[in-house]
Amino acid sequence: MQLTNFPFRTIDWSAVPKEEHKGETGMAYWQVQYMNEIRVRKVEYSPGYKADHWCSKGHIILCLEGEMDTELADGRVMKLSKGMCYFVGDNNEAHRTSTASGCKLYIVD
Repeated sequence: MQLTNFPFRTIDWSAVPKEEHKGETGMAYWQVQYMNEIRVRKVEYSPGYKADHWCSKGHIILCLEGEMDTELADGRVMKLSKGMCYFVGDNNEAHRTSTASGCKLYIVD
């Protein structure tokens, strides 16, 4: 990852509006900031959320609260809970997320 030139800054996430994204079931709420080509997000999945698509985008994801399952296209399922993170590169294992109880995430992609 190349962190190209951008000035030092802080983000007050309470001032960043939430975007609603409907899943196959449940809702995702995104707060998004960009630093050049890098997208930084705080994401909250409602209880019962399941993504409506397979994703091939690379991510670095830190679970802040709750837990989620990430299903890989090859059938493996990875559980992520508070304090855990995962990394996947662009165009590597396609994946989709679901959560029974809801979760909050910090994502860089």
